[in-house]
Amino acid sequence: MRRRKGRGAEEDSSDIDLTPMLDVVFIMLIFFIVTASFVKESSIDVNIPESQENPPPPSEDNAAILVTVTANDEIWMEERRVDVRAVRANIERLHAENPKAPVVVKADANSTSKVFVAIADAAREANVYNVSLVPPES
Repeated sequence: MRRRKGRGAEEDSSDIDLTPMLDVVFIMLIFFIVTASFVKESSIDVNIPESQENPPPPSEDNAAILVTVTANDEIWMEERRVDVRAVRANIERLHAENPKAPVVVKADANSTSKVFVAIADAAREANVYNVSLVPPES
């Protein structure tokens, strides 16, 4: 009978020893952990102003032109309902009384953006470019 010497020897020599590779990986891991602990993050100090729960009331000469939009897209100005076509005329009249007054739109959360765009367009046609949208008081 013939013995095959080559086969058993070849299988044993084909194994790769991973111990040196694991040593290198652990050394690299230790190196990165040590160097990462010395890296200092740079940051910017920000001075946040204290919140004012009661802002100062607006002065009479700088009172805003208030436009209120309800949930079903009704427009109210000066405690009366206004048609969308009459918004420009009302803003022009109130702007003539107080030229520095901004237009503030207080819209309900359920109102559509179409109404706000119409009010902003009417304000721009009346040469008032300071238009703000604020949420309703809860």
